[in-house]
Amino acid sequence: MADPTTHARAADAGELLLRSLRRLTARAGAVKAGDRARQIALIDDLETVRLALQRECARLDDELELATRRVMAIDAYSRNRRSARVPHRGGH
Repeated sequence: MADPTTHARAADAGELLLRSLRRLTARAGAVKAGDRARQIALIDDLETVRLALQRECARLDDELELATRRVMAIDAYSRNRRSARVPHRGGH
């Protein structure tokens, strides 16, 4: 199980990426149509943030899948334990 500081760091990284995206969006509004060099730099920065966000989404998907599997395993274990404690009504 991941420790809480790992989750905190991951959340901080996600927040940083979202802030970068907001900052780049604001910069995009300020770039003039004829400023080709800034447009290219902006596109490159946006692509870098986009890829990082995709990696973060994939990491979160994996984490959610793992949590789902854990819940299913705990539920199955719980059902098994309950059925083991219930006495069978005999005679059949």
